[in-house]
Amino acid sequence: MSSQSEKDLSCPVCHDIFKEPVVLSCSHSFCNDCLQRWWTEKLIHECPLCKEISFLNDPPRNLVLKNLCEAFLLERDQRAEAEAEPLCSLHSKKLRLFCLDHQQPVCLVCRDSKTHNNHRFRPIDEAAQDHREELQKSLKPLQEKLKLFEQVKGNFDQTAEHIKVQAQHTERQIKEQFKKLHQFLEEEEEARITALREEEEQKSRMMREKIEALSREIAALSDTIRATEDELRAEDVSFLRNYKVTVERVQQRPLLDDPQGKRFSSLLFDMKEMVSYSPVILDPNTADPDLILSEDLTSVSHGERQKLPVNPERFKIHHCVLGSEGFHSGTHSWDVEVQKCKSWTLGVVGEVVLGKEKIHTGFWEIRLLDAASPPLLDKALSVKNKLQRIRVHLDFDRGKLSFYDLDTNTHIHTFKHTFTDRMFPYIGNHNKLPLKILPSDMDLPDQAYCLALGEHDIQV
Repeated sequence: MSSQSEKDLSCPVCHDIFKEPVVLSCSHSFCNDCLQRWWTEKLIHECPLCKEISFLNDPPRNLVLKNLCEAFLLERDQRAEAEAEPLCSLHSKKLRLFCLDHQQPVCLVCRDSKTHNNHRFRPIDEAAQDHREELQKSLKPLQEKLKLFEQVKGNFDQTAEHIKVQAQHTERQIKEQFKKLHQFLEEEEEARITALREEEEQKSRMMREKIEALSREIAALSDTIRATEDELRAEDVSFLRNYKVTVERVQQRPLLDDPQGKRFSSLLFDMKEMVSYSPVILDPNTADPDLILSEDLTSVSHGERQKLPVNPERFKIHHCVLGSEGFHSGTHSWDVEVQKCKSWTLGVVGEVVLGKEKIHTGFWEIRLLDAASPPLLDKALSVKNKLQRIRVHLDFDRGKLSFYDLDTNTHIHTFKHTFTDRMFPYIGNHNKLPLKILPSDMDLPDQAYCLALGEHDIQV
């Protein structure tokens, strides 16, 4: 019966289901006890609802209403009992066993029926415990994946905020450069600012898309986990009834590969039209947190550790920073001033190894170690004078990476390798004094440079 039926069967005085209902001449019905108590407090026997006076001290019983109330109470009790303990839909018996072959609860009559002939059975409580443990194991990878997604989303949020801060810093640098160099026209300034905003918007949009996609995956995983946890807390029979659907829902959630970030180039201002041109611009997004880059992104020094977002392009070894541009063909040279530093690293690294925690191949370098450093390199290279300026020359197509002493016009060492991956310049510094990339107008004389290119022997 509906809630409206319950209201119709309720006494207007006590608001409970009628007990021994009586009917007045005005057709209103009340519990006999309720009506008598009401009249005890009144001088006149009147209807509690319409106030019509009744001349009967003992109103007649309403047998039809009494029968309806008793039927309603019986049905409500039966419904409550059925909800408290489910019964077999076929035999209306209590579900005591679990059929392992059909994977469903059954009663004792079902066990002996033809439908379950030669089937295996377990007590309800044992089967529920076994299946709970099994489902808990299936749920654990989803919980771990959710935790990982939330951690990666936190890194994405931090990186997105860092992009905005970096864009603001770059914008200030652009405006300062335009003030110093009056030959740049106002239209050029506006064009460069617009390009910067477009780049910022493009990268921010990519990060927002990643965050939104990850948020959807987190929401889906959370819903699956929440629903599964609700099933785990359910009564044994209800749990086992829904067990198949629950397991399928858990197993259908794909455990996707761990989300990975994408390498972003730094938001850099192209200064090639300036009076001095640096052949390599350093990428602050790849710098070790212990490194500090100059405003023009051409020098690097070691300082106090900075709080930077966790991003996949950040180089994780040797306190290094990468160049913002990688090379996949042609010849490229850059000169580095190292005269004030006691420990440094110069070389190139392949794009394929970027973002890895540990790398043993895919990079080529020369290093200067101070007296306290262990001999980590395969070969010790001898030089006649203290190195002050070093040229790094990459001939990608011929597979050669050479190093030269600019001050003595001598060859230091050449690596030979067939390069297939995009190669990025990198610089490492363990000193507070800076390593600086020199402007490209500081070249070796053509004759000396050609002679140096012909030398490949290593002095050990």
